[in-house]
Amino acid sequence: MPALPFELTARGPAGARWSATGTALEMVSAPRSDLFVDCAAEPGEATPDLTRLTGEVTGPFRLSARVTADLRGRFDAGALVVWAGPTTWLKLCLELSPEGRASVVSVVTRGVSDDANAWDVLGDTVHLRISRMRHAFALHSSADGRTWRLVRLCSIGVPFDHPVEAGFLAQSPHGAGCRAVFTDITFTDHELSDARDGS
Repeated sequence: MPALPFELTARGPAGARWSATGTALEMVSAPRSDLFVDCAAEPGEATPDLTRLTGEVTGPFRLSARVTADLRGRFDAGALVVWAGPTTWLKLCLELSPEGRASVVSVVTRGVSDDANAWDVLGDTVHLRISRMRHAFALHSSADGRTWRLVRLCSIGVPFDHPVEAGFLAQSPHGAGCRAVFTDITFTDHELSDARDGS
C-alpha cells in the first residue's frame, strides 16, 4: 500500500482473501473467523484466531483508514489491529451489534480480552484510527476523517520501544464471511499530542 512504510504480510491462520488496488485494500474473512481471548472461557478452551495483514512498527505512529464493511452476520467486522503476541493485542472495529446496528467496538487483550462497545454509526462506513503515544494507545473514530472522537485510551503492556505489528483484519464469528474495504489509509510516525481534543 503506497501510504504505508512497510509491506503488509499475512499472519495467523489461512482462510481469508485480500487484494490491493491502488490505494484500496479489500479483505474477505474466512467463515466463522474471530480474534478474541474469551475472559469467560474455561481453562484450556481453544482460542480463535484469524488472518491479519500487518507490518512491524517501532515507536510512535498513527494508522487510520476509512472502513466500509458488508455487515450481515452478528459481530461481522472490519478492523484496525495492533499485535504484540497471541495474548497481547488490540483491535478497533466497525462491527455489527446483536441488535443489527453498525457500531464502533474496541477489544484490548492482556492475557484475556475485554469487549467495549462505543457508539452506533450511520450506514456501513466509519473512519478509524489507532495512535501509539508512549506506552499507551489512543483509539478514535470519525464520521468525516477530520474530527476525531476518543473511543478509549489504553495499554497492552508493552514498552514504548518494543516493536508491534499494525494493520488490518476482517472477521465473521458467526457468519459465512465478511467483506471489508479500507480506503483513505494514512500512516505517520508523528506522535499524537492530545488524545482528547479531536485532532
